[in-house]
Amino acid sequence: MSNQETRTKELFKLYEQMVDRGEDFAETEPTHAARQKSLEAIYAASQWQLMWRKFIRNKIAIVGGVVILLYYLGALFAGFLAPYALSTRFIKYIYLPPQQVHFFDDGKFQPFVYDVKLTIDENLRKTYEPDPDKKIPLEFFAPGEPYKLFGFIETDIHLFQAPDGIVSLLGTDRQGRDLFSRILYGSQVSLTIGLLGVLLSLLFGSILGVTSGYYGGQVDDLIQRLIELVRSFPAIPLWMALSAAVPPHWPPLRTYFVVTLILSVIGWTWLARQLRGKVLALRSEDFVLAAKLAGASDTRVIFRHLIPATLSHIIVVSTLAMPAMILAETALSFLGLGLRPPITSWGVLLKEAQNIQSIALYPWVFTPALAIAIAILAFNFLGDGLRDASDPYAV
Repeated sequence: MSNQETRTKELFKLYEQMVDRGEDFAETEPTHAARQKSLEAIYAASQWQLMWRKFIRNKIAIVGGVVILLYYLGALFAGFLAPYALSTRFIKYIYLPPQQVHFFDDGKFQPFVYDVKLTIDENLRKTYEPDPDKKIPLEFFAPGEPYKLFGFIETDIHLFQAPDGIVSLLGTDRQGRDLFSRILYGSQVSLTIGLLGVLLSLLFGSILGVTSGYYGGQVDDLIQRLIELVRSFPAIPLWMALSAAVPPHWPPLRTYFVVTLILSVIGWTWLARQLRGKVLALRSEDFVLAAKLAGASDTRVIFRHLIPATLSHIIVVSTLAMPAMILAETALSFLGLGLRPPITSWGVLLKEAQNIQSIALYPWVFTPALAIAIAILAFNFLGDGLRDASDPYAV
């Protein structure tokens, strides 16, 4: 049976099962001609179109993708969305609990928060009570502390401000700093470390994995022994050893890139192993043989044919690798071996909130952990959806 006949049979089977589940045009186009037209459209679709068609039916994956998009938009516009800067302190409002925003005042749309009264009990614990007699109105697109949008556009316009007091949606920490603002600024570091780390891992893993599977022999043995050597070390002790080698007097920017490089050097082995298996199956295909007979060099075959043929698998693996990168950075920073203040990441925020007594008395300081958990789940949901869609012929 030819490849075209096999693909046609698989498409017919896929279409029939989709109709049985009520997922296709069975209800809106009940006639035989309409069903035949729908079947022809599926048959004429490319593999990428079939993958997209299957992906958009996975609602959980769509939700995960939307959440990730919102996270990166929040990181991109952190200065605009955050009402305060990283170093802004309110000494009068240390460990202020999250404030509730009221949107209507006397029947009119006027968002505001109540001011608070500070009381100290016999255990020297600070408690804040809302002051119903004093309302602090919120202003939108109002001037505040200056910042650089996209890193080079200097402005002072923020999404919302409280000129007559403080507005803290997620409360403040032990130094009176707004946690909502710090989580937004911390997402810039944590999410970009994951992104840069995955990109570097893709570079190492794709080239070495495809090369290993394509050449085989001694080249394959050498690369596989290197992978086994890297994977034989426990991950966390290896991270700790490499991160401890970073001098503490280095500037924050250099430390940032060194931590990213450390995570990338360790994280490429999983992708390389999987791509090697894919290429072992692809190197005997007709299109590879045709490229060789046409005089294409090994470099052209690898970069022009084999890597694009495994692109869908690379995308899936990179999406599933993002949570591991974020968790690795968080773990290193939490242990004091990764990023350090004044750089602010989610791991640094968790390290500052690691006092168990503070978490018991002021649980909102542990909010960065919730941001990390949501991001990890969103990446996993998106990765699972992409993994299912990467094989559109499977049911």
